[in-house]
Amino acid sequence: MAFELRDQNEPFLALEQLPDAVHSALEDFFASRRRELSHIGAPVTKAIDYLERFVLDGGKRIRPLYLWAGFCGAQATGLTASSGADEDHDAVIRAAASLELIQACALIHDDILDASETRRGKPAVHRQVADEHDAQGLLGDAGHFGTSVAILLGDMALAWADDMFHESGISPQALLRAQQPWHHMRQEVIGGQMLDISIEAHADESRTLAANVNRFKTAAYTIERPLHLGAAIGGGSEELITAFRGYGRDIGIAFQLRDDLLGVFGDPEVTGKPAGDDLREGKRTELIALTLSRADERDPHAAADLRRLLGTTSDPADINRMREIITTSGAVDEIERDIDQLRESGLAQLRAVSLRDDVRANLESLAIKATRRHS
Repeated sequence: MAFELRDQNEPFLALEQLPDAVHSALEDFFASRRRELSHIGAPVTKAIDYLERFVLDGGKRIRPLYLWAGFCGAQATGLTASSGADEDHDAVIRAAASLELIQACALIHDDILDASETRRGKPAVHRQVADEHDAQGLLGDAGHFGTSVAILLGDMALAWADDMFHESGISPQALLRAQQPWHHMRQEVIGGQMLDISIEAHADESRTLAANVNRFKTAAYTIERPLHLGAAIGGGSEELITAFRGYGRDIGIAFQLRDDLLGVFGDPEVTGKPAGDDLREGKRTELIALTLSRADERDPHAAADLRRLLGTTSDPADINRMREIITTSGAVDEIERDIDQLRESGLAQLRAVSLRDDVRANLESLAIKATRRHS
C-alpha cells in the first residue's frame, strides 16, 4: 500500500518500490563521483569499482526503508511541528539512499576488524582486493594491500554518505532539523564498533556492555536514527519522534539479538557467512554473556570450555561443542523471549501516538520482518 499526502495530491512511493528507487539514486551518485575522480588516476577509479559493486549488489535497504517510513509517517499524520509538505520526494529518497554508504563503511571496516573472509556469501572487500593483487602479481604483501585499499574505500563511503545526504536536495529547513540525528548516528555507530573490539580484547563478559554494542553499533543506525531522520525531514513533532525512536530502539535491539543467534546457529544461505562465524571470531555478544553467566552457576566445566574455545578454533567439532553449551544453558530461549518482548514494546510505542492505519501497518510489517525467526 502506498502512503498518501494529507492533501491527496502527491502519493508517496510504496515501501516495496523504495529499494529500486534507492538503487537508481545510488547509481546516479556513483556515476557523478566517478567523473570527479577520473582525473586523479585509473587506479583510483578501479578501486572505486569494489565499493560500487558492494553497495549496488547487496543489502536489503533496511535503513533507507526506515528513513522513508519515518518521513511518510510524519507527513501522513497530524503530528507535525513544522511544515515538511514541500519536501521533494526524489530528494528525500536520495537522502535515504545515503544511508547505504554509511552501511558500506561500517561493513567494510567491520570485516577488516573481525578478519572476516566473506560478506553476503562473497569474499569480503579486502579479500577481493587482495585476491586481485595476487592474480596480477603486484609487488608487496597482497593481504596488506587489500586491507589498505578497503580501509580507504570505507573512509570514502563515509565521506560520500555525508555528501549525498547534504546534496540530496532536501530543503535547508529539513537539513537543519536532521542535523542532530545525522550527527549522533555517525558517532554512535563508530563508538559502538570501538566498544565491540574493546570488550573482545578484554574478554569482557558484561551483558550491559554487550547490550550497548547492540544498541549503538547496530540498532541505532539501522532503525532508530533512520526513523528519526525521516521524521525530522518530514517535520514530525517531538511526540512523534519520541514514539518512533522508542520503536526504533526496541526493534533495532531485537534485530541485533536475532542476528546474534544467526551468527551462531544460522544457515550460511541466510547469513552469507560460514556457519558459527561469530564463535570463530570470538564475538562477545549478549548471547555469549548470558550463556557464561548461566553456565558459571549450573555447569562450570561447560563455562570453562566456552571461554577456552571462543575465538580460538575453527574445528567443526569445537564449534558444535560451543553451540551445545549455549543451547543447554537456556540462553537461546531467554534471548528469544527478549526478542518477543522487545518487538511488543516497540509496537506499543506506535500505539501510544495517533498514526494513520497504513503508516502503522507498514511499521508493524517492518518490525516483524526485522525480528522473525529464520527456520
